[in-house]
Amino acid sequence: MSAKMEDFYKKIYQKQLEVQDMPSNKRIASWAQNLLNMLFPERNSSAFQGVEDVRKAFEHAEKELLELLEKTKACSQCDNPLIAKRFFETLPEVYQTMWTDAQAIMDGDPAAKSIREVIRTYPGFTAICIYRIAHQLWEAKVPLIPRILTEHAHSKTGIDIHPGAKIGEYLYIDHGTGLVIGETCIIGNHVKLYQGVTLGALSVEKNLANVQRHPIIEDHVIIYAGATILGGQTVIGRHSIIGGNVWLTSSVDPYTTVYHQPTSKFVYDRMES
Repeated sequence: MSAKMEDFYKKIYQKQLEVQDMPSNKRIASWAQNLLNMLFPERNSSAFQGVEDVRKAFEHAEKELLELLEKTKACSQCDNPLIAKRFFETLPEVYQTMWTDAQAIMDGDPAAKSIREVIRTYPGFTAICIYRIAHQLWEAKVPLIPRILTEHAHSKTGIDIHPGAKIGEYLYIDHGTGLVIGETCIIGNHVKLYQGVTLGALSVEKNLANVQRHPIIEDHVIIYAGATILGGQTVIGRHSIIGGNVWLTSSVDPYTTVYHQPTSKFVYDRMES
C-alpha cells in the first residue's frame, strides 16, 4: 500500500471518529415524523389510553429533542434545554397553524373528501408540517437539524421549503412536486401554490447570504403551475393571480392577473380514414 493511500485512509477514519456520536439524519427525521403522528393520529393510529399517556409521550419527545440537540454538536454555545423546552411550549400554536393548512387544502381542492384524507395522504400537508417544525428550530438558531428535516421532507414529497422562509396561515399546496420556496421568502396568509412553482433568488452570490433574496407573496395570492418568481425586491400584491409558466422578476400590484401568452401556434391535421 502506498503512503498516499495510507494517509487517505487515516484521514477518512479520523473524520469518522469526529462524527461517530452524532445522530443519523434518519433518526432526526424519525423524531419529527413521530411528533407529527402524535399531533395527528389520523396519520398513524396511536396507543394513547388517556391524557396522561399523551403527556408522557410529549415529555419523551422533548427529552429526545434535547438528546438530538446535545449529540448533534453543531451548537456548542446553545442553551439546549431551554431550546427544547420553548419548542414544546410553542407547539400548541404551531399545531393550530398546521390545522389551518389542512383546512386550506380541504377548502381549495375539489378532490379532497375529508380532513382525514388531507392529513393522511397529501404530500403538500406533510411538507408544510415538517417545515413548520423545522422553522421553529431555525428561529431558535439551531443549526443543521432544520435543514435535515426539510431535506427529508423534500426527498419524500418533492417539495423543497427552506426552514428559514416565513410562511403565514392557510398555506395551500396542490400536488406540489417541484415546488421550491427559498430561505428569505415571505408568504402571507391564504396563499395557493401549485406544482413546479419557484420562489427563488435572482443571484446566488455568497455575499448576499444575509439580505432579502427571495420574493414576498402577500395574502390571498394564487400562483399556478410552473411559474417562476425571482428576487428579493419582487412583491406579489394581495389577491393577485399568477398564471402557469409565468416568469417574473418585478413586482405586481394587488388585484392583478398575470398570465403567459405562448408565441407558438398549434396546427391540428385531421387524418382521412
